[in-house]
Amino acid sequence: MAKKLEDYVVTIPDFPEPGIQFRDITSVIQDPDGLKLAVDGLVEIAREVDFDLVVGPESRGFIFGVPVAYLLGKGFIPVRKKGKLPRETVSQKYDLEYGQAEVEIHKDAIQPGQKVLLVDDLIATGGSAEAAANLVEKLGGEVVRMAFVMELAGLDGRRKLGKYDVKSLICYPGK
Repeated sequence: MAKKLEDYVVTIPDFPEPGIQFRDITSVIQDPDGLKLAVDGLVEIAREVDFDLVVGPESRGFIFGVPVAYLLGKGFIPVRKKGKLPRETVSQKYDLEYGQAEVEIHKDAIQPGQKVLLVDDLIATGGSAEAAANLVEKLGGEVVRMAFVMELAGLDGRRKLGKYDVKSLICYPGK
């Protein structure tokens, strides 16, 4: 019997603190069959919409976004932590559990009217995905879909991203 994508996810109980069920994406990508299932699943989600570019937040959005872009003949745009991109950028702050973070995108990465597929490994609270989408919109692009490998529904990120078309390959009910 063929394995499902969920079968490649290792769950670590009580990490990083008691009561948390940590879903480890590295167990998916270290196995060629798990990686193929994840990328193929994201490609299928992507084929349902018309888009020009793939945007992926640092760093696991790179892991999944680049092969999706490559397989569909699209360009890939990285969203990076502040200070990591060499050309002129626009930035967006967002809240973390304890503090703030800031991400950037090259100012010339997206042209007004371009349609974007945002790809990342995980939707949890939705903060980093919302920040990446805000950067796309600051440049005049349109996020037509967000595609995630995993979703932690108990953290309610989908609600924060309510104005976007959000899809995930695996959805876990807890945190």
